[in-house]
Amino acid sequence: MKFLKTTALAAAGVAMTLGGALSPIPAMAGPQNQPTVPIEVWSLRDSITAMQLSPDGKHILLLKNESKEGENILEIYATADMSKPLRRLNADPMELISARWVSNNYIFGTAWQQKRKSVKKQEEDSRSYRTYSYNLDKNKFNQVEGNFSIVSTLPDDPNTVLVQTGRGDSDLTGVDPFDLFRPRSYYRYNLESGARSLVLKGTTKYPFASFDNNGYPRFTQGQDDDKTVRTYYRKPGDGSWKQFGPVLDQNDPSQLYRLLGGFQGPAGFDPSNPNIGYMIEARNGADKASLWEFNFETGEYTRELFKAENADVMGILQSSIPGDERLVAAVYPGAKMEYHWFDEEEKALYAQLEQLIPNAHQVRISSRSLDGQSMIVTNSGPRDPGSYWFVKDGKIVKLGSRNPYLKPDQLSDVEFIRYPARDGMMIPGYVTKPKGEGPFPLIVLPHGGPAVPEVVGYDEWGQLLANAGYMVLQPGYRQTVGWGQKHFDAAYDQHGYAMQDDKDDGALYLVEQGLVDPDRIAMFGWSYGGYAALVAAQREDNIYQCAIAGAAVSRADVWYRDVVDAYAPKALDDWFQTRGVKTGVHPYNDVAKTNIPLLMVHGDVDRRVLYYHMKDFKDAADKLGKTNIQYLTLKGADHFYTTLMYEHQEAFYTKMLDYLANDCGPGGL
Repeated sequence: MKFLKTTALAAAGVAMTLGGALSPIPAMAGPQNQPTVPIEVWSLRDSITAMQLSPDGKHILLLKNESKEGENILEIYATADMSKPLRRLNADPMELISARWVSNNYIFGTAWQQKRKSVKKQEEDSRSYRTYSYNLDKNKFNQVEGNFSIVSTLPDDPNTVLVQTGRGDSDLTGVDPFDLFRPRSYYRYNLESGARSLVLKGTTKYPFASFDNNGYPRFTQGQDDDKTVRTYYRKPGDGSWKQFGPVLDQNDPSQLYRLLGGFQGPAGFDPSNPNIGYMIEARNGADKASLWEFNFETGEYTRELFKAENADVMGILQSSIPGDERLVAAVYPGAKMEYHWFDEEEKALYAQLEQLIPNAHQVRISSRSLDGQSMIVTNSGPRDPGSYWFVKDGKIVKLGSRNPYLKPDQLSDVEFIRYPARDGMMIPGYVTKPKGEGPFPLIVLPHGGPAVPEVVGYDEWGQLLANAGYMVLQPGYRQTVGWGQKHFDAAYDQHGYAMQDDKDDGALYLVEQGLVDPDRIAMFGWSYGGYAALVAAQREDNIYQCAIAGAAVSRADVWYRDVVDAYAPKALDDWFQTRGVKTGVHPYNDVAKTNIPLLMVHGDVDRRVLYYHMKDFKDAADKLGKTNIQYLTLKGADHFYTTLMYEHQEAFYTKMLDYLANDCGPGGL
């Protein structure tokens, strides 16, 4: 295979944007505590959802949104002449939400449609889904009911792909730990006819499988009746599983980080030797996971390939050439998702791209032609909401942006810090700095999960608030994944206690640095972050002037009954019960303690944190005669960013900024 010469890239003279665009929205000089960039700009759905190069490098697909209330359009361009699209497609009355090349001629993706006006049970989706394949030569769609995802493009069979069914949460970091053991089914999907043939059906013992590029199942993980978790391996073409690696006891609390973190275990295979794999594990009593080479034939860890000093290795990067499974880098969190390179040529290519792309931060080659000469490159970071670049014939040109109306000088820098909690634990955090001189008003913005990783990137909420003059702290409080087992375990039985102290201690640290006005601090969070905001509103000796709780878990007891079944392992069950059921702070039970102004925001079809969490809290507050709480219902909004339409974000952002300016403590924040 031919690789792009590391000296060949040159910046193209002009940038271009594919297809139509939204009408220009001018910036303005706003009043105090209001953004200088209009709310309607922040409220836009992503202008580009997907952009990918076909394997032969001859076509680009673009999934885009052209208006505030519009739906996604799929456009296909010939790379030889990108002045106008070859195809312009939609899925009316459904909406296309994903698209990817699976061969030179076929596109595969998903469409959805809002069908239900209410959600009755946990994880019930208000939308229906269809999976489609599109034949470029014939200009023809095939579709099948359901939401299937690609497992392998099966490069040796261009008319067939390997797909999986089952919900298959892509985010297993503490959001839904039971999803790991829900059986999935795997099918060969004929792109021409839409017909499926079963390849492998998951069972309780072997609920899922990971496949190589050729469609062979290579490893699985499942639980036995004694609640132990075992990992199994197959060689290509084998028909039975062979156990390897450690046996994990789900009744042992020390195993929770490995199980709930979602990133430890097999990460890939050496394409030149099917007996050699790459494992991410914390071995020999290590606090943090590192990357190991593993011999499946002997069951031995042959060597440690890389360990980071202050973080877990969380993944690997393989070659950017399609179908090439060579290991090129280990991935770990820091100021961004950092790469430790094993491949000097790929390292040099990324370094060159970072020099050529303005405001380069998290650069990634997202698709590349088989000959290596053309590629789509993405970048995102504090001063880039997400840009798409096309490399061809040694030149690079910008094709578009997730939000083309946000300019780099309107966005704020973000600094990675570590600060001490009151018990001495060092907490990672990210500080978004508004323009001007401090001390600033501060918004503490804890992430959801709570066990998810977070690094410096483009954060729309943080940038919106900084544009309105607020400093923003995003703390990596204990239980945040990626910083080792001690950091995770220190959160056990600490919901509303030490986990909450971490957030307060970050705010007080910034006060000590002279960056923040101690009388102008608020908390805003979503999901678990919403729970933290409710707790903040009920703390004694409060450091906050107000709190904003989005999609907040207020009734941990009801949520527990909805989520945890009677057969859950003891350690996992105990872990859930420390989140406000038997121990931990339970905001609904402490409504009377709400001692600062509070704004609650919730979508009425939220499937992850059901609407009753806000409704029941409001009913209890009304009975107590609480007048310091306001409520905003987002009609038709689910839990996740991709389900928030323009009207949801406009209503939410307008209310939030007005609330902070006018109702947050005496005289506003």
